Amino acid sequence: MTLQRNKAIYTIAEGQCTILKRRMLNWSRPFSILVFLDSNGYTDQYSRYECLVAAGAHTSIPLADGLSGLSDHHAEHKDWLFGHINYDYKNSMEPALSSKHETVTGFEELSFFCPETVCYINKEQNELVIETFAGDAEAIYEAIMQAPDELQTDVPEVAFNKRTTQDKYLEVVNRLREHIKDGDCYEINYCNENYAERVSLEPLNAFAKLNKISNAPFAAYYRNNESYMMCASPERYVRKDGDTVISQPIKGTARRGSDKEKDELIKRQLSESVKDRAENVMITDLVRNDLARSCTTGSIEVKELFGIYSFPQVHQMISTVSGKLEDGGAVTDAIKYSFPMGSMTGAPKIKVMQLIEDYEDCRRELYSGTIGYITPAGDFDFNVVIRSLFYNAKSGYLCYQAGGAITYDSSAEAEWDEMRLKGWAMERIFSPEGKL
Repeated sequence: MTLQRNKAIYTIAEGQCTILKRRMLNWSRPFSILVFLDSNGYTDQYSRYECLVAAGAHTSIPLADGLSGLSDHHAEHKDWLFGHINYDYKNSMEPALSSKHETVTGFEELSFFCPETVCYINKEQNELVIETFAGDAEAIYEAIMQAPDELQTDVPEVAFNKRTTQDKYLEVVNRLREHIKDGDCYEINYCNENYAERVSLEPLNAFAKLNKISNAPFAAYYRNNESYMMCASPERYVRKDGDTVISQPIKGTARRGSDKEKDELIKRQLSESVKDRAENVMITDLVRNDLARSCTTGSIEVKELFGIYSFPQVHQMISTVSGKLEDGGAVTDAIKYSFPMGSMTGAPKIKVMQLIEDYEDCRRELYSGTIGYITPAGDFDFNVVIRSLFYNAKSGYLCYQAGGAITYDSSAEAEWDEMRLKGWAMERIFSPEGKL
């Protein structure tokens, strides 16, 4: 028997949305399991919410049940589900894959929960909806409104260690180019971890500072007991609306210019870059093939190719692929047949994931995985976990990963610079000068 949530809707006064989001975050702080998803005011035709908060676990999906258990739970209960899938869940989906490096952040390979309370602000930013099993929605609203309306951004100074040295990174990029030359693959995403140990950190402060400096449309603050993620992702992995799914892979990154004229020049250069277009079209084609595995024949469309979108730190090249799902499939089929996302692997997928395991010096864990939600109606939206900090409060381990797509035309030095550009957005929040 499905329980009924207590639900209430409240009007948000003009200009109060940002303050309300701060209150919601402060209210949610004590929960040992919570997800906060923030669109940061970015809206397009695919937007559904300005933000969502899921606080407390009413029920959890056992790891052993996997994606099929997630679908079965939703089919039975028709309720909200929030959670994440680690990149390393690939090993449960494909017998030829494995991960040899140790886990350090503490996130399970797959973890979903049905929350006690869901709060969400619509994309118009004029309504707050509260749905809860935890008593009266009005009491929760009052508690939110009594929470502090400011977020602290005090974080310690942290010096990060590089898991892979620059010399080794350059060497590996050139070895991967040889794999491409030999026909083993035609594009591969190669990443490097940066880490610090025994860090004493208030994770919400770090997220508040990251989200202020690098606000992004798929930002997330996630706590799962002692494991935390602070995410400033610009990338959507996959979205379902009825029988329609879309995916929006990113390939192509350029630093913002120091003034408007330089910024426009860099933006135009990214749009016209032969290398970035080649990377983007290869991954777009991979996404087309991935979505085709769960969609009806002939329904796959490229809605936009090589779109250029601007964010606080960088310009990005983004394409949009859509398809119509097969009738009668499980709610998670589009995820099952496309995970991990092609923008974080390369192609052909199985081969490049084996090469990633051979050449990378750490386990990806939640990095290049996904976090998101499924609605009671079976719609969902999941991001790509990039531009993210991971923190284990028990061990004090703080880390992030960054990388890029390697093609035969890649310059090892340019790839290193792009990877460090992405890392700069992470490290600068722990540096008083904002420098690496």
